[in-house]
Formats: sequence, C-alpha cells, structure tokens
Amino acid sequence: MADHRNVIIIGSGPAGLTAAVYIGRAGLSPLVIAGATWGGQLMLTTEVDNFPGFSKGITGPELMAEMRAQAERFGTSIVDGNVTSVDFSKQPFTVRTDDAAYTADCVIVATGASALWLGLESEQRLRGKGVSACATCDGFFFKDKDIAVVGGGDAAMEEATFLTKFAKSVTVLVRKDVVKASEAMLVRAKADPKITFKFNSSVTEVLGETSVSGLKVHDAVSGADETLSVQGLFIAVGHKPDTDIFRGHLDLDVKGYLKVTNVTNTSVSGVFACGDVQDFRYRQAITAAGSGCMAAIDAEKYLHGLAKH
Repeated sequence: MADHRNVIIIGSGPAGLTAAVYIGRAGLSPLVIAGATWGGQLMLTTEVDNFPGFSKGITGPELMAEMRAQAERFGTSIVDGNVTSVDFSKQPFTVRTDDAAYTADCVIVATGASALWLGLESEQRLRGKGVSACATCDGFFFKDKDIAVVGGGDAAMEEATFLTKFAKSVTVLVRKDVVKASEAMLVRAKADPKITFKFNSSVTEVLGETSVSGLKVHDAVSGADETLSVQGLFIAVGHKPDTDIFRGHLDLDVKGYLKVTNVTNTSVSGVFACGDVQDFRYRQAITAAGSGCMAAIDAEKYLHGLAKH
C-alpha cells in the first residue's frame, strides 16, 4: 500500500518550503520530497542580501535551513530523495521515489530550474566565490570591479547592462561572431560606455584560488589565448527547468517550463506549480517564495472543494 498524504510537494527550494509552511499551518501535514540535494539553487549562494527580513544578510544555506525548520515546525514531513515517476492520470495521484510510493489528493510541483554552466572544473570550484549565474542576486558584491559576462542572448545583454550599475567595466564574451539577442537589447548594451564585446571568445579556465582573479580566453578565429583580468564572471547561457519527469503528464511550453493558468494551476486539476519551474522571467528567491504561498492557498481551496463532494 502506498503512503497517502493530503498534499505532496515536490521540491525544497524557497517555493516548495514556503508552500509547505502554508499547507502545514492549515493542518494538512504535507510531505515534501526534497530531492537528493535539497534546498534549491540558494544552497550554492554565499550571501543573500535581497531577501526581506535579514538586514545584515544571510547565506543561502542558512536561509534554506531556516525555511526547512519552519516547515517542519508546522508538521511537514521531509524525504531527502528524488522523484522517479508520477501518475497524474487518476485520483489519488501517485508519486514514486527510489524507496517508496506515495499517493496524494493534491500535488504542488516546485522542482525549480537549473542554470546552464560552461562545464569547467574551475568554474564549479569558484561558484559563489566570484562566479555567478544571477546578476540581480550577486551584482551588488562587485562594486567598482572588472567583470565578464558569458553569453550572446537577451539574458546576457540584460545581465551586462544591469551589472554596469556596480562594476567598473563589463566585458561580454560571445562564443560566435554574432549575438542572438534582440536588436533593442543589443543596441542598449552597445551604447553603454562600461560594456565592451569580445566575439569568437570562449572561457577555457577561471583563474583564482579562493576568488576569481582572471579568465583564460580562447579566440576561435585567431587561435590565440589571452588572460583577461577580471574579479567576477557571470554565466548567462540560459536555464533549464527541471521538468523532464513531468513530460507526458503536464503541459510544458516550448522552453520546457510548466504551463500554468490562474497563476499556479497546471493542465491537471489538483496539480499546482510554483517557483522557477514555471517562472522563466523573475527567478528570484522572493518571487519563488511568493508563488509557493499562492500555490498552497490554491491547493487548500482545491482540497476544500474535494471535501464538499
């Protein structure tokens, strides 16, 4: 027999744990399936200065530990495992992990999205130590510094332009000889005196022991290698929503994000989505937490409707 719950929340970032707090306070004893590595992208962030309520800042792992403890205080059970399959074709819904099967009257999907990286060992080693994938999260820490942005799309242009508020200079490294960004975004970036472009350029190594001190950059046309002196590197080559397991079960858009109507409703009644798994625009901890609250309230209303029938 599968273990039955009122609500199962898949994912344990700000969206999932906020949903758990609200569902728990409603007395519905949710189960959070947290993933093998719980806490979402904030577990890879050193300083969080833009989450309300922490005037002196807080580290990403500390913030997520507080959220987890708060959810547990209101009766949330948390399983640190990965979901291996789902069945949303009939009630109750079924969610399976490697170790167990669970059923639920309602499911909230909060699996998030993952930033795409360059795949360099040095890049991974210095994540949170000068290497970032979120300018709005970390740009503040690069006041009067020279930084580089990798990417050629709208996101890269937007990140580069935003970073000029803080940085002394921003070098945009584009792998090809043209950018994919829209004309409006490109014109805006090129008009900024702090931004310069290097085309046909790829980062081959991030330099530094405890923080970023420079980049090794390869020119695909000349074949030359150079060292670029920067103190920060922002990767803006896209995000991938963590929705593979839901293909064929829930409607996805062309980029793979969950489609929602009325803010949190997915294509299956009783299955709700919140956070970066359905938000490709804002991607902030606070917006994820807010949508987790909304999904929880929608789930409560859905369960209340079920109880009436």
